[in-house]
Formats: sequence, C-alpha cells, structure tokens
Amino acid sequence: MSTLRIAIAQINCMVGDFAGNARRILDAAVDARALGADLLMTPELALCGYPPEDLLLRPDFYRAALRELRQLAQSAATLAPGVALLVGHPEENAGRRFNAASILRDGRIETTYRKHRLPNYEVFDEERYFDSGAEPCVVTLNGVRCGVNICADVWEAGAVDSARHAGAELLLAINASPFHINKQAQRYEVLRERIAATGMPVIYANLVGGQDELVFDGASFAIDGAGELTHQLPPFAEALEIAEYADGKLLPGRIEAPLSREAEVYAALKLGVRDYLGKNGFPGAVIGLSGGVDSALTLAIAVDALGADKVRAVMMPSPYTAQMSLDDSREIARNFGVRYDEVGIEPAMHTFAELLASQFKESGKSAADTTDENIQARIRGMILMAISNKTGAIVLTTGNKSEMAVGYATLYGDMAGGFAVIKDIYKTFVYRLCRYRNALSPDIPENILTRAPSAELKPGQTDQDSLPPYETLDAIIEAYMEGDISPREIIGLGYAEADVRRVVGMLKRNEYKRRQSPVGIRITRRGFGKDWRYPITSRYTDEYP
Repeated sequence: MSTLRIAIAQINCMVGDFAGNARRILDAAVDARALGADLLMTPELALCGYPPEDLLLRPDFYRAALRELRQLAQSAATLAPGVALLVGHPEENAGRRFNAASILRDGRIETTYRKHRLPNYEVFDEERYFDSGAEPCVVTLNGVRCGVNICADVWEAGAVDSARHAGAELLLAINASPFHINKQAQRYEVLRERIAATGMPVIYANLVGGQDELVFDGASFAIDGAGELTHQLPPFAEALEIAEYADGKLLPGRIEAPLSREAEVYAALKLGVRDYLGKNGFPGAVIGLSGGVDSALTLAIAVDALGADKVRAVMMPSPYTAQMSLDDSREIARNFGVRYDEVGIEPAMHTFAELLASQFKESGKSAADTTDENIQARIRGMILMAISNKTGAIVLTTGNKSEMAVGYATLYGDMAGGFAVIKDIYKTFVYRLCRYRNALSPDIPENILTRAPSAELKPGQTDQDSLPPYETLDAIIEAYMEGDISPREIIGLGYAEADVRRVVGMLKRNEYKRRQSPVGIRITRRGFGKDWRYPITSRYTDEYP
C-alpha cells in the first residue's frame, strides 16, 4: 500500500499581503521537505489572508493573486522539490469569482478546486463575493487519492460525498474557521458526521491569528475513518505537523491536550491584541486604569500579549475616586511593571462646569445628573486620546459585553479608543478570567476582585444601582442576544419579568451606542460586531406574558 506524508501548515497570514503570505507558505514548504513531507496543506485563502472582505470586489486583487500563485509554484519547485502544495487563494475564471484551492506541483498549477458551500451566516458573507463551485477535486499523490474541500464544505453533506464518489480515499480540508467558545467540539462533531457517512478520514488544516474582530485558533487536527482523533495541533500558535497516511489509514501522531475554557479564551484575547496592534503597526497601548476589574483584566491581557514595555497605564482620579481605587491601580501597575501616570480631572471638571453653567441654567436642569457624570468620562477619554495622538499608541477600551449590551458606558467617554479587548466578555466571565490569570501569577490585587464594581462618578455609586445583579443580567443578555430566545420564554425560565423587560429594553435602546464603539475581539457565538445586525430605528415590540 502507498504511504503519504502530509505537512499541516498552521500559519498566521496577513490580509492583502500576497508576497508576505507566499513567503510564509514557501518557508513552510522548505521545512516540510526537511521533515520528509510529500504534500503541504495551507489554510483557506492563505495566499491573501482571511477574510479579505470587499477587497474581493476589486479585479486587481485577483490578478495579484494569480501572479503570486504562479510565482509560488515556481519557487517551491526550486526550493522544496518533491513537495506538492495545496494553497488556498481567490480565483477569477471566465468572469466568475471563486474561493479556491490549487495543487502546485513541479512548478505549475496542476489543478484547482472551487468551494461548493458559501457560508452566509454569523460572521460570514461569502455569497457577497463568490460563486459556488460544483465539481469535485481528487488528486493522486504517492498513489493515494486525495479529495479537496474548503471549510464550510464539510459542515453539511454534499461536497464530501461528491469527493468520495469521485474516488477519494482521504479528505484534505483547508479552513479559515474563526474561534468562539465551544467551536472545536462543534468541528469534531461535524467531521465525525461526514466520516460516518463516507468512511473517509479527514485532515483539517486551520488558519491561526487575529484579523480585526476575529481570532482564528488554528487547532488543526486529523480524524481517522473510525472517527478517532489521530492528530491535534496546538491552539493559538503557528505550527507545522506531519500526518502520515499508510496502508489505507491515518497513523497516530501528536495530540495536544485541550485547554480549559478560561485558558482558551485568555489565549484568544492575547492573540487578538497582539495581532491587531502588530499587523496595524501600533507601537504600544494606552489603558485607562480605574482600580476596577475590567481595566485590570485589560491591562493583564495587554502586558501578556505585548510586553510591559509597550503598555502605559493612566489613572485619572476625580473627587469621587476612592482611595482604594488609587491604591489598587498603583499596585497593579507595579505588579505588571508598566509605566503608570496619574492625571487628576478635577480642574477640567470645574472648567467644564463654568463653560456650561449658562447652558444648563437655560435648560432648567442645573442640578447634577447623568450629564455631569458623562462629562467626567469624556474628560478621561480626551486625555487618553491625547496621549494616543502624541505617542502613536492605541487606546484599549475596557468595557465588557454586559456593559455594551445595556449601554452602561459613555459614548465618547470610556468608549473612546481604538480596540475593545473585552467587548465580548460578560462581566461574570471577567472575574473568571482574572482568577485564571492570578493562578498563573497573582498580579491582580485581591481587593479588585472582591469589592463591589462601581463607575465612581458620584458618591457611593455601585453598578447595581443601575443594573440587575450581573449573574441575572448576563443570563438574560445571553438568552436574548445569542440564543434569540423571546422575553416570554426567558421569563418562563424563572427570571423576573421586571428584570427581563428592563434588560431587553436597555439592550434595544443602546444599539446606537454600540454602532459607534471600537471593534473588539469576538469570543462568543454572537458578538456585537459582524454577526449582530439589529436596526437602530425600529418599532418592533417583543412579546411578553
């Protein structure tokens, strides 16, 4: 029987960097040859990066892809002779555009597969850009008949069956499958369904890296014809691994141990921060410290992703800032070894009060209210953005998903910044991540984790003055937003009608704020980004009991 050694290249590609991505692929091919590989698998659209979005509407984008693909074929034949390459790339053919993958061998493009299933759900909108392919692709390598599929092709019956009927005995699936909680379990489940139907083992190569709000976790794997895992590559890191197919089956290989829920989410956040700043050329990050848990977690992630020398913390106390907030901010900055500055905002508060006194008097609303609280937040936002403008460092906002959902944040204030690190992390999970991080090194002061959360914009303020308990709040948001569960059904689950009405009402009223918030890392199945598209202007009324 024939033997085939397949190198899985789990690489971090850059959108639009054809030459750079080609170099990454070529380097992987050279390494694969040294390991005795016959074939190198790359991720979906590896040549151009994923997702290219509306770059795919530009004809020149396809011409650049073809030029680089042909050059890659020639370079690989010289530098990695004997290694065939399976490369994902965009293709324009006869006026139609495809999400494609080509076999490069002996200096030429030997054959091309065009993706059948174009996802148009969650964060995907491939029907906007591509036409669907219809033909299977089976290529013989070392006597082994290999079928090719691309990502969504394996998520339902059809494309895999077509490859099998065309004579494939081994399926090569290349992917750009973004991370969200429980995604890997879903991948295993789907692939086992395809394997059960066809009897064909699968090698699954996935992209790794951050791209705007998306994080690709890699975590490539192989499953044999009996549905057993034979290879598992590490998540959230580049890797090159050999999978060997001999005597009609996949041989056992390296299986990386799975991460805990907290560990994988923390790794995703680190990778998202590192790549957003690194790929966009920001020299560092600025974070407004409050002495609270959200800014503490954001600081920890930033330091772990970038290094302490690239992170600056700024505490901006007001007359309402508790001494413990100052003490905790100073301690956490010392613990993480970052530059720390204190810029008091009381003088600016007085200036704004004087500037606006006549305006407020004319309105008939001179008494202090939310307006004055928001001014404090906006002063802080201006200070952080001024430091950002002078230094080039990007402001990392510290708002969590619970706050974004109900609008418990100030537009142009604490929402001001360039990247929202924990935008898709519920408040209850923020605490879990902090506990996880402290188990690695106890850098977050315990007081931050045990005190009642507060915006400290007025005397004695706590979050629960304005919000239900976070356990209740988060559960209602998750049910309504991620599960599309109706308010009547949520109430039926045991939540108080008053709480449900309050939370759902706030969620709907504050869509205008979220539309103006920075992009942030998607962690859950549905974040406030590409996969949340609710109208700002609407008269739809939910049903209640």
